[in-house]
Amino acid sequence: MSDQLQHIYESISLLIPEFIVSISLLITVLLSLVSATNKYYLLKISALLAYGISIFAIIYQMPETPLVAFGGMLRIDRFSSYFKILFLIGGILGTWMYESKEKNSTAEYLLLIQAATLGSCLLSSSMNFIMVLLSLELISLSSYLLAGFSFNKQSSEGSLKYFLFGTVSTACMIYGLSILYGLAGTLDFSSEQFVKNLTTISSPLLLIGGVLTLAGLLFKISAVPFHLWAPDVYESAPTPVVAFISVVPKLAGVAMIAKFTLAINLFGQSGYNWQMILAVLSILSILIGNLSALSQKNAKRMLAYSSIAQAGFLLIGLVSFNLDGIHFMIFYSSVFLVMNFLVFHALNQFENHLGQLLITSFTGLGTSAIIPSLAALVGLVSLTGLPPTAGFIAKLFIFGSLWESYQQNSEWYLLSLFVIGLLNTVVSLFFYLKIPYYLFIKSKSAHDITIKINATGNLLSLILVMVLFYLFINPSGLMGWINKITFVQ
Repeated sequence: MSDQLQHIYESISLLIPEFIVSISLLITVLLSLVSATNKYYLLKISALLAYGISIFAIIYQMPETPLVAFGGMLRIDRFSSYFKILFLIGGILGTWMYESKEKNSTAEYLLLIQAATLGSCLLSSSMNFIMVLLSLELISLSSYLLAGFSFNKQSSEGSLKYFLFGTVSTACMIYGLSILYGLAGTLDFSSEQFVKNLTTISSPLLLIGGVLTLAGLLFKISAVPFHLWAPDVYESAPTPVVAFISVVPKLAGVAMIAKFTLAINLFGQSGYNWQMILAVLSILSILIGNLSALSQKNAKRMLAYSSIAQAGFLLIGLVSFNLDGIHFMIFYSSVFLVMNFLVFHALNQFENHLGQLLITSFTGLGTSAIIPSLAALVGLVSLTGLPPTAGFIAKLFIFGSLWESYQQNSEWYLLSLFVIGLLNTVVSLFFYLKIPYYLFIKSKSAHDITIKINATGNLLSLILVMVLFYLFINPSGLMGWINKITFVQ
């Protein structure tokens, strides 16, 4: 009994960042019940402090070797710790961006952001299928509610579609997990028993179970063919919400796909070609996302299809099935967080004054709103993958790892992904640069609009722009930290 209590105590000590976020969540609930003049600012400051303290706690207790908690349900290592930092930064940015006209809804918004961030942190550490499901549902339920935060008919419809698609994908995933559990005899997909039992099985049920499980994770990253919810949700949800759910849940899903595919591939002993499956999914996501974005007239809807394509680019780092590819995927994830939040933050500033974000509505606003216009330009150029931004370095890294993998294996699908990925980087120029074209090149609209941005909004734009330029000039600093991540037990 004493040994069990000692293990529980040690497990809790490994999850201090998650407990800080949980306590902050409770504080948010309590503060929402208090009548105070500055309650709106107290809620935001409380949440921001919790995220900041959690980041310092993660860095302070970063383990040299993997540590398990709660009987192997969770594993704390450098991989999960790094992604937790990304999720918490996403929580900070999502909280910072939110400026509600309805002050009464602030507590609920912050509560859901914290819950989704907590679920993402737990998912990145999960090594047991039960824990994966619980973490995913915490993220999903929070995201469904956040999607309806515009409190209008269109937002409610988008939230309902998100919920219905999510329910179906979760059902598929649960069925897939039940198949894998029946074949492996364990829920711990990192255990020797999981690998040993599945290595001896040639049944097509293994492929079916793996694909169905992957379906739930692909939905979370809005990859093809589980992307249909994204355009409606992105268009109808508040822009700070879109910025958050386009990054944090997506990166949480990518982190879990990395761990799950390494496990289901059985260290190269699987009878099924999971590398080809990921490559095909990546190709379809890039193609459908980019080609669909070309014809969009709404900026947020265009970025929804862009996000589908970005999911494909994130998967490229996993297709190589080697440590370098995963390292470059992590670097791409870091850059993706910064450039996506930068673009949506700029759009949020415009939306507060323009209302709906039709691409043509940006005409001539580059001179009346210089800082958000330049921020949008830098963010969109980075999403395209052009210098002198970190997006160029990120794409250079993942395509470099893909080319090395092709040289080693000479598989047709790797070359196809490489060529299609590069060609679609060119295609993306035609929609990413639409907004800068209308901002700076098209003539002014008949009615000039003066857009006043508060100091905190300009500060956030400046910080994110500087990060993108810095990572272009000196990517080795971040890569030096990422290169310490390993999957060795």
